[in-house]
Formats: sequence, C-alpha cells, structure tokens
Amino acid sequence: MGKAVLFLLFIVILGSMITGSGCANIIPPGGGPKDTLPPVLVNAVPKDSALHFTSKKIVLTFDEYVQLDNNMNDNLIVSPYPAVNPIVESKLKTVTIILKDSLQPNTTYSINFGKGLKDVNEGNIAKNFTYVFSTGSKLDEGKLSGNVVVAETGKTDSTLLVVLHSNLSDTSIKKNNPKYLTRLDGKGNFTFRNIAPGTYNAFVLPNDYAKKYNDSTKMFAFLNAPLTIDSSSQTIKFYAYQEVKPTEKKKTGTTSTNKNKKTVPKEIPKLKFTTSLTDGPQDLLSPFEIALSNKIVSFDSSKMILADTNFVRLKGYTFSGDTTATHFDLHYHWEENSAYKIIIQQDAFKDSLGATIAKTDTISFKTRREGDYGSIRLHFNGIDLKRNPVLILKQQDKITNSVPLTSNEWYQKLFKPGDYEINILYDTNKNGVWDPGNYAKKLQPEIVDLIPRKLTIRSNIDNEVDIDL
Repeated sequence: MGKAVLFLLFIVILGSMITGSGCANIIPPGGGPKDTLPPVLVNAVPKDSALHFTSKKIVLTFDEYVQLDNNMNDNLIVSPYPAVNPIVESKLKTVTIILKDSLQPNTTYSINFGKGLKDVNEGNIAKNFTYVFSTGSKLDEGKLSGNVVVAETGKTDSTLLVVLHSNLSDTSIKKNNPKYLTRLDGKGNFTFRNIAPGTYNAFVLPNDYAKKYNDSTKMFAFLNAPLTIDSSSQTIKFYAYQEVKPTEKKKTGTTSTNKNKKTVPKEIPKLKFTTSLTDGPQDLLSPFEIALSNKIVSFDSSKMILADTNFVRLKGYTFSGDTTATHFDLHYHWEENSAYKIIIQQDAFKDSLGATIAKTDTISFKTRREGDYGSIRLHFNGIDLKRNPVLILKQQDKITNSVPLTSNEWYQKLFKPGDYEINILYDTNKNGVWDPGNYAKKLQPEIVDLIPRKLTIRSNIDNEVDIDL
C-alpha cells in the first residue's frame, strides 16, 4: 500500500516537471453568476385571480426578499380607480396590501405595481407585476391596446397615462375620476386587460394627482368618438398635445420705503451686449445677431450701420427684434469670404432707465466661404403632398429649417454642416407651423412624423439622401 502511494506521488511530480510549471496559481472560487431574475410570486392569500373576493387584506409571498420603491404611490395602479388607495407594505419575502376602499359587486379588480416592486439584493424589478381578483363569479376579459405619440415631435412620453371613462359626457374628464387607467411603456405602448365590457371615452393625461383634464397646459389626448370594449383585441392610437404652452412666472420682488432714510442717486449702469460672431466668421445663411443685457424700449436703426471696409454704408439690410426686446437681427445677403464693418453708435439702444452702451463701437468681421457648407438634396419616397407636408429640421430640439414641400424632392445649394433630426409636419391649415388640438371643438392636433434616421451634412460635398415615408 505504501509503495502505491509513493508511485502516485512520483507521477504527480513528474507531471509538474513536464508541464514546466514553476509555481502554482491559486484561483479563489467564484461567487456564482449574478442574480438578474426578478422576484417570483410563490403564494397569494387570497389566491391570484380569485372569484367571489370579500377580503380586505392580501398577502403575497415571493421566492426572495423584496422591497417597495419609495415612490410606490406613483407606481401603483388600481383598476377600477379607487376613491382611497390601498396601503402596501413589505417585510422580508412578503408584500401586504390593505384595501381601504369599498369593493363594487361583480367587478374585476387589478393591482399593478409598475416598477415599484424589486428584490433586495440586486434591485431586480418585477415589472408590472399584477394581482387580479373579482367580487363576482368571473373575471372580466375586456381588452384594449394602443400607442401614444406626442403630436408636435413624433416622440413618446412614457410618463403619460391612458384613462377610460364609462361616463360618456364630454365634461366627465374635467369633473370625474376615470374608471380605468394604465401606464405607457418606453415605446409609448399601453394595454388594458380585465376591463368590464362596455362603451368608454378614452383619454391621455399626465400621471398627476388629479387624473383629470383641469389645465390646458397639461399633455392631453382624446378620441373623437367613444369606443366599445369587449374580449376581442383592438388597437388605437393617440396624438398627445398641450393646448397652451406653460409660461415662466416672472419673479416679483418687494420694496420697502423709509421716509426718514435719504436715498443717494445711483449711476445708471451701461448696457452690455454680445454678438453672433463669438463662433468665428459670420454665417452666410444667418443674420448678424446682437443680444442686449436689458430690455430695450428705444432702438434707432439709423445708428446701427452696416458698411464695407472703407466705412461706406451699404444698402439692402433690414432689422428685426424678438418679443423680449433684448435680441435684434441685422438681415443682409452676405457675400462669401468678404469683409464688413458694423458701427453701433452709443445711443442706438436705450433701456427704460435711459441706459446706453458705453461708447460707439465698430465691429469688423469676415463671412464664411461657400466651401464651408455642403449642398443638400432630399428625395421623399411615398410622400403624400395632399396632406401639405412641411420639412422641419432640428438641432438640439431647436428648429433650424422649416420648408413647405411641393414636390417629392428638396434642394438647397448651401447648407450648414452638422447632424439634424428630420421631421415631417402635416400642416392641415397651411399656416406653416404646428397647431395643437382643441377638445372643446373636437379638433385633433396636427401630426408630426419623426423620421427614424439622422441627417448628416458634410461640408464641401453634395449630400444626397433618400427618405422613405
């Protein structure tokens, strides 16, 4: 027996010498694969999909320790929509739901946790985990699915909700809570299940406390007519809009007066300004822009002069200002690679206190070369010109070009290089801009299609692109 052990030891040593292993690398055992699975329900009391439900307490047991999101109230959706939300608590592997609202007879209820339920160790979310029960003898099987698009951009907003009203009055969305509601996924899709068969008005709203259309600055969408929901599958589409864009509230300050306190007149500060030349030469396709530090109440255009290098005043330029009275544009048909001067006299601009710029200023600059731009030719395959399409190009969500299309091709000789988002506005009223809907008039918003590709313009080449619609 001893000889056998010595022989085996010799074989091991010999093997080590043959492999040339100079030292041993000790590899610690791994901790196993990372847990990527969400919690799984292993027991429910009462059981899931229970009939003749009468309980006020539901206990859900999972296969691992679970926790609830801090914003559980924003995640939890109970349908039909309750007057009082249930209390939801978690401890170890259980989630307890205390129902605070009275249950309606012969009604199917669903409790959807959204993204609010996850495991403790890795935070894996049990997305849209739903518990269903019925106070009657069967589960309702009404279905409805669809998609929501933001009409002005063609994009999605996954924070929105779709709501259903069984009260078909036009004012129900403003006065009453919905009967059913569901959230959108990341692609703007939604699905209703276990809906009582019947006729409903459907709307889109933000996920706020009110769940009503009580503010025209809210994102909103509606269907022109009620729809009938049953067990058959049907798909609908909403175009959401804001009828009125919210405006920033102006900050208001308070001033105190003291009759006994002497006030010392302060020197009126001078106006400060910046121009569009901070990025280099003047763009051939844009006006010369000047931005003032204060709101201007007086602008004398004769005291802002465009001249050649010999200070000879040029002809054919015009001015425009924006609604804030702080930005002014000088429009001119610029020649490429040419030198200009702009003379801004000291009192060309005045604010409400009579402040002017510090002194008369002369700005010398050159324009860009045509080679700094690229030409662009777009071919639109399948475009419906009867819908009054308008090509809208954007950079960083700002419109750079808006062009009504009268054929399936558009060409521009000079175009600023860069990456652009492509949109097609279907301009129903032919006014050249996007218009929102109006629920009172049953007027749907104008639709913008977001083209799922980026337009890249390179300088000094002919850029030609086919766009399929």
